[in-house]
Amino acid sequence: MSEPLVIVHHDAPVAVVKLNRPDALNALSRDLRAEIVRVFAALAEDDTIRAVVLTGAGRAFTAGVDLKEAGETGFALGADGSDIDMAKALQDFPKPIIGAINGFAITGGFELALMCDVLLASEHAKFADTHARVGIMPGWGLSQKLSRLIGISRAKELSFTGNFLDAHTAERWGLVNHVYPADELVPHAVKLGHDMASCDPAMLQSYKRVIDDGYGMAFADAMAMEIERSKAHAKTVTAEGVEAARKAVIERGRDQN
Repeated sequence: MSEPLVIVHHDAPVAVVKLNRPDALNALSRDLRAEIVRVFAALAEDDTIRAVVLTGAGRAFTAGVDLKEAGETGFALGADGSDIDMAKALQDFPKPIIGAINGFAITGGFELALMCDVLLASEHAKFADTHARVGIMPGWGLSQKLSRLIGISRAKELSFTGNFLDAHTAERWGLVNHVYPADELVPHAVKLGHDMASCDPAMLQSYKRVIDDGYGMAFADAMAMEIERSKAHAKTVTAEGVEAARKAVIERGRDQN
């Protein structure tokens, strides 16, 4: 019996999703992309799950699109068709996604990492954008997202050279939030997931939407959008609810000291 392409472990309310083609550096074959879409669709509907950790088996997070398969099928990045839309599946996922980048995240794998809400990295993680070297135009957002995260000059340096970016430099540049020893990466990611999941689930999803929706707007438009959503949300808030939440925040602060 063959191994599943994606392994899902439930540490409710957090799910750990592991890409499982380690012998192929978790290369994103069509079947693996389809399974990622299926898994995230299922987790979106699972009310017991409030946050997801995405990582890879073996030495790689993912080495990107399976170029051997792409050469046989003529696949162009981002042009899978309506039956498999990995980028949309993660973009539309309503709960936080924590990318636990355990190793190589190359080209399409780099793009998959950038689909996550927060990135943590193993000391062994390495990022590279080799689109220009392999002759494939990015279609999952790297050309636009990377420059917004690390600055346009640094993004161009990576994209125009295909050079690797190590984990500690990625942390210094603001691409990843924290770097951990390899065996501590997923446990720290799961803990962060539990911290996120301890918030009200509806509020957490609404907050994710307002951040993501505003990210693609001009600043003034995003500010106006936030005000409108804040007004709408205020109508659902009670004084009793605010007081209970205030006490819970104070208690949590005491526990963390």
